[in-house]
Amino acid sequence: MKFFIDTANLAQIKEANELGILDGVTTNPSLMAKEGIKGEEAVRNHYKTICEMVDGDISAEVISTDFNGIVEEGKILAAIHPNIVVKVPMIKDGVKALKWFTDNGIKTNCTLVFSAGQAILAAKAGATYVSPFVGRIDDGNWDGMELIGQIAQIYSLQGFKTQILAASIRSSLHIVRAAELGADVCTCPLEPILGLLKHPLTDIGLAKFLEDAKKMKQ
Repeated sequence: MKFFIDTANLAQIKEANELGILDGVTTNPSLMAKEGIKGEEAVRNHYKTICEMVDGDISAEVISTDFNGIVEEGKILAAIHPNIVVKVPMIKDGVKALKWFTDNGIKTNCTLVFSAGQAILAAKAGATYVSPFVGRIDDGNWDGMELIGQIAQIYSLQGFKTQILAASIRSSLHIVRAAELGADVCTCPLEPILGLLKHPLTDIGLAKFLEDAKKMKQ
């Protein structure tokens, strides 16, 4: 399973990349705004900087909702760097745009997916990635991870090549469950990734090793 970090914060991207396990980055307009990135040129330059930092797929989201707007915006984003993946919303014109991008060799990430039916449409349109929003489904008192497993089963049975990108990840446990259920990619903030490092028995064992090491020097 590939690890993507879901942020536009360069310091967090750098820290995740230095772990040696980072495969890509996902962003969205909200994450860009959080970092104070304003204006089309500033946004494009920020994407370019991220692409130069991370050798992997970088999802850049369109803000248009009509077919022509999505395509034109997607072409501009794709021209920034070969690693750019155009992030397209799961709407009718979005599905049409996914097919256009597929036919023209542009990688895509279908976002805001909340059902298996939507995931089937994205795969049929040739999306590179499909992004089910696990945490937001959980917020509605449903099981987001159940959807990951359902999509994985359908894609396996039908031979779809679209990669399942588990998004809206809220915890380290979400990452583990996504891996168990067949997600190809997991994208999340830095904190859940670092949380995978933690276990009390590791801390206890290391403390004991260091204590014994001191005794050896006496």
